[in-house]
Amino acid sequence: MSTTTSTPPGIGRDDLARLAEHWDEPRSLRAWLTTVDHKKIGRRYLVTAAFFFVLAGLSALVMRTQLARPESGVLSPQEYNQLFTMHGTAMIFLFATPMLFGFGNFLVPLMIGSRDMAFPRLNAFGYWAFLFAGLFMWASLPFGAAPNNGWFAYAPLNQEQHNPGLHMDVYALGLLFLGISTTAGAINFIVTALKLRAPGMSLNRVPLFVWAIVATAFMVVFALPALNTDNALLFLDRRFDTHFFDPGGGGNVLLWQHLFWIFGHPDVYIIVMPGLGIVSAVLPAFTRRGVVGYPLIVLAIVAISIVSFGVWVHHMFATGLPQLSYSFFSAASTIITIPSGIQIFAWLATMMLGRLVLRVPLLFVIGFIVTFVLGGFTGAMFALTAFDQQVTDSYFVVAHFHYVLLGGALFPILAGIYFWLPKITGRMYHEGLGRWAFWLVFTGMHVTFFPMHLYGLFGMPRRVYTYRSDLGWDVGNLISSIGSYVLALGLLLVLIGVVHAIRRGRPAGPDPWEGDSLEWSAASPPEAYNFPVIPHVHSLHPTWDERTVESTTTGATKDRILSEGKRTLFTSELDARPERAAQMPEPSFKPLVLAGVLLVFFTALLLGAYPVAVAAVLAVAATIAAWLWPPRRPDEEIGIAS
Repeated sequence: MSTTTSTPPGIGRDDLARLAEHWDEPRSLRAWLTTVDHKKIGRRYLVTAAFFFVLAGLSALVMRTQLARPESGVLSPQEYNQLFTMHGTAMIFLFATPMLFGFGNFLVPLMIGSRDMAFPRLNAFGYWAFLFAGLFMWASLPFGAAPNNGWFAYAPLNQEQHNPGLHMDVYALGLLFLGISTTAGAINFIVTALKLRAPGMSLNRVPLFVWAIVATAFMVVFALPALNTDNALLFLDRRFDTHFFDPGGGGNVLLWQHLFWIFGHPDVYIIVMPGLGIVSAVLPAFTRRGVVGYPLIVLAIVAISIVSFGVWVHHMFATGLPQLSYSFFSAASTIITIPSGIQIFAWLATMMLGRLVLRVPLLFVIGFIVTFVLGGFTGAMFALTAFDQQVTDSYFVVAHFHYVLLGGALFPILAGIYFWLPKITGRMYHEGLGRWAFWLVFTGMHVTFFPMHLYGLFGMPRRVYTYRSDLGWDVGNLISSIGSYVLALGLLLVLIGVVHAIRRGRPAGPDPWEGDSLEWSAASPPEAYNFPVIPHVHSLHPTWDERTVESTTTGATKDRILSEGKRTLFTSELDARPERAAQMPEPSFKPLVLAGVLLVFFTALLLGAYPVAVAAVLAVAATIAAWLWPPRRPDEEIGIAS
């Protein structure tokens, strides 16, 4: 039940009842399995990604326990390799991007004044494919068959002769399966943001969070094919004796690294970019002003999404490639810090010029800036080829990597959880509990990872499951392990705070923060149809603009055509001029069935049941045909006068 005060003025109860009749879904198992509501799917992404984060975090705690003391026997080398690989793979592929896409699923339609995503059934399919791909990979761990060659899976150690068993087959097939979900989600975000914006929301009025999600989606579309190609070739090498990565058969081990990092370095920004968007969304509510330099931030987002594709050899400075080529990638690695720096200075200027309201979301934003800037300093150091070659494969790299990704993704994610929790649940969190969580997370993060810079410089290599006691690394590792438990305690308090808010939090109301974007003009949690009337946007800060606010509470007659069915409004790409009202699809089992058939297909490939895999391909084709077959109703699209 949404937290609303009364029926909006200018809108009759009959209008709301008509909208509810078309958009509401009954509470039943069938509805749970067939829903295409972007808000429910967004919540599922958030919960499922958090579940995979817990599994990856527990893996990290076990590893840190193993490394707390020299020559420890908590884990065998084989067990350590599997936990190490699943930790990294889950954090990169099953937590960070899906969690941020979960925020996007819930918020993008609300922020742009739409009633759903452009392709609701594709959105549901993306979630089910993500869930099944994650379970496919984690289910291998109890059987001792989990991926074991690192989340980067370098050749030639990923080859059958060096790594027998199902370990790397699970990796290759699991990421191919997951790639289908990620691609579907990215395409949906692009079309939604371009075609479903509220009238008047021209490109210069699009929220920065939406800009960040769209830039991320474009990067996914262009970067993911390289990773998919890598994994497809790896599976062919392992199962059908091709030699793409086998030098003995005319292959090249560096081909894996080139393809992987053509995806992998943009993926750093695929992970970080939505986090930067969250920061830009949070700041106006707690500084009481718009973010400084909106056009520059948009240009910085676009610049990062382009330049990131020219930096992949940054990860290969120690592979023996020609020295001249290193200079170009070193320059690109330095240049990409400029647009990131522009955003940092814009946020600092916003805080300096605004009136700060120091609540938990803003604390996590400040923690993000501190941590991300420190990670950026070491990143600039890696742009220098000579330094990079000295610290390659040391714990200095591990420290830098976690400062960038935890600083650039985890802190914004936590800021977003506290910021939008009232909108998602309709309840406020406990401020004191949230502050304790922040200080434990902030302290634990730096105590865990800062010492890694030092014992990395002292020579400790990464990816080792133990070390001797006479090497001088024991004190630093013990401190890092203690810090990891402090970090885990802070994250546990975040979880407790979320549960407390859902069960006992006070009602939030539609806009507890006095935010500036359109989601704060909807009920908390939003109704199934999001907005009683599609808003008409007149400025960059619509909920601070009286004309836009008035458009969300009046004009029901004008939008009558949008309340007569399950319809949303399509607008032009540049200026968001109304074009047509489109009928949105009803709930369906087809997304779940298609994802389930794909699970059968990849499981059959893993187990070598190729006839079953062929049958699954036919079932996939039949499901897609059934999905696309329903005839168009004559009222499906209705023109709207500008």
